[in-house]
Amino acid sequence: MKKLGIALLVLLVIAAGALFWLRGNLDGLVRNAIAKYGSEMTQAKVSVGGVKITAANGEGIISDLNIGNPKGFKTAYAFKVKEFTVVIDPASIAGDVVTVRKIAIIAPDVIYEKNDTTTNFDAIQKNIADYLGPSESKPGKKLIVEELTIQGAQAQASAAFMDGKTVNVSLPDITLRNLGKAKGGITPGELGQEIAGALKKQLSSAVSFDKLSKAVSEKAGEAAQAAKDSGGKALDKVKSLF
Repeated sequence: MKKLGIALLVLLVIAAGALFWLRGNLDGLVRNAIAKYGSEMTQAKVSVGGVKITAANGEGIISDLNIGNPKGFKTAYAFKVKEFTVVIDPASIAGDVVTVRKIAIIAPDVIYEKNDTTTNFDAIQKNIADYLGPSESKPGKKLIVEELTIQGAQAQASAAFMDGKTVNVSLPDITLRNLGKAKGGITPGELGQEIAGALKKQLSSAVSFDKLSKAVSEKAGEAAQAAKDSGGKALDKVKSLF
């Protein structure tokens, strides 16, 4: 899962790019850009409730962002957040390296689902990579992100044998600082790698699909035996576990 979280990154870059170059109805243009290009890149439905941009200080607030799942997954979404903030240094916009003062993602809700062959984040990553192609070799603006925080994340895990049901898992807060500073700036893809590594570390330590499968099997066996002993229907007991 080399680029877990790249979907979120690309949407942030779209929003930032709109702030750099678009004029007029910035809020509506950014909202439409996130939904349109986000959906095309991820091959999943992306929706945005609202965008509020203050061009004078480079601050943008995006609300009710929802990233659905590609085909082949049963849960309702991969990622959603009520609100997140992007703050760009306006003085850096005209240069080759844009300084992002802060990206603050508050209380996102993540569903990490594995079907028979892959996870939803793997599928999203592949769809974005296919859409972008070898874009990293092309010239363009680079980024330095002074601080990126993901706070109060609520994560859930699901697998094919759970038929769309989920279990809650705990994720610590994440803080990344000075991304790209040592290199004099990084591309959006490289920033995605940085974010991906942090998310992957947390999710990998929080979710073991093998252990989850074993726990579900054990609980199902216990429920089936209890139902049998009490004269009830074992199948109903198993279905009610989640």
